[in-house]
Amino acid sequence: MPTDIVMPQMGESIFEGTITKWLKKPGDKVQRDEPLFEISTDKVDAEIPAPASGVLGEIKAAEGSTVQVNSVVGVITDGDGAPAKSAAAATAPAKPATPATTTSAPAKQESAPPAPAASVNGAASDEGDDVRSSPLVRKLAKEHSVDLAQVQGTGLGGRVTKQDIMAFVEKGTDGLPAPTQATPAAPRPAPVSAATGAPAPIPGELVPLTKMRSIIAQRMIESRRTSAHVHCMFEVDLTRISNLRNKQKSGFEQRNGARLTFMPFFVRGAIIALQQYPIVNASLEGDSIRYHRNINVGIAVALDWGLIVPVLKNADEKNFLGLQRGITDLGERARSKKLLPADVDGSTFTITNPGQFGAVFGLPIINQPNSAILGIGGISKQPLVITDDAGNDSIAIRSVVHLTLGYDHRLIDGAVADQLMAYLKKVLENWSEDIG
Repeated sequence: MPTDIVMPQMGESIFEGTITKWLKKPGDKVQRDEPLFEISTDKVDAEIPAPASGVLGEIKAAEGSTVQVNSVVGVITDGDGAPAKSAAAATAPAKPATPATTTSAPAKQESAPPAPAASVNGAASDEGDDVRSSPLVRKLAKEHSVDLAQVQGTGLGGRVTKQDIMAFVEKGTDGLPAPTQATPAAPRPAPVSAATGAPAPIPGELVPLTKMRSIIAQRMIESRRTSAHVHCMFEVDLTRISNLRNKQKSGFEQRNGARLTFMPFFVRGAIIALQQYPIVNASLEGDSIRYHRNINVGIAVALDWGLIVPVLKNADEKNFLGLQRGITDLGERARSKKLLPADVDGSTFTITNPGQFGAVFGLPIINQPNSAILGIGGISKQPLVITDDAGNDSIAIRSVVHLTLGYDHRLIDGAVADQLMAYLKKVLENWSEDIG
């Protein structure tokens, strides 16, 4: 009996979603809970699993279509009924109306020559059986003749993600010879995005904003109009933390099964400072100030297709290891489109890290309804003047980071912002907490 595929309700305040990509085409076999299509809402981008096993019989909402929640977007059959509609027939009506459909078409055509995804006897699948990955990742690996064992996973616990596969393919390093029935030697019509597999924009091409980019644009403008933005920047000597991390990162990973990054140091330091200056963790509600009971830290994650801010809830109640695990989990789920609407709601303070891309510092825009955002610059070695206890000066090479606090001057005075940053600087430069 056919099973309807519906647009899910991804949160109480979400009433519609845009289908950005179908991961299967009509006639493909699907397994229950296997990623079937990707959607974008005003909260998150997510992969939606198949509600049942069978064959994708029909696609009723093409890529680029925005539909109401609980609307039927496709049908899964048991494979014994009428032949499935062709992919071209299913998506043809939407092509003129949605540019997103035309941009994804080359990727669809290129993936047609390899063997059907339902076959699990190909060499790529056999070689990668022991590699931690999802059905979608194994399908992508098979389509591109990639040996999963040769791909370094960046996911939690070394899991191979979709981004890992596409980055491997983009480098042109295939793990296995291509299937004889395919034509892999043919050049790509355009550069391909490592995140989505879709062709990169052509110079001079007019491309509509994605749902996520449109929302980001709207919220950035609203934040500028809402808050009186002011920034202050402090230089922090991070040598103590840098040495501690270098000394303990190997043992930390062996004991806890988690990588030791710099981010939990900054998050924990910010929590300690916010507890001393709770006004920076507060928010304006009309003519009143809301002092939040907990510190919910939003951590900006840069994606190839935009930016999202998942929230580490009740961060003030977590120890150092809990912070590291929470940060890693949120980042991985953001990149693999596994976040839920609740994961991006409720932040009281935000941290962003432009330094990971080499920026010395940034002047970030406040993430509403927060009153402040901390920007982390790049960590670099610099000569600094060091004064010892006797008052003698010397020059030494130190690990230095520039931290910027963007704050809403309607609520936070410059003196308070500077005091918080001075306190954060002291905590980081004199780090004494056990990291587990």
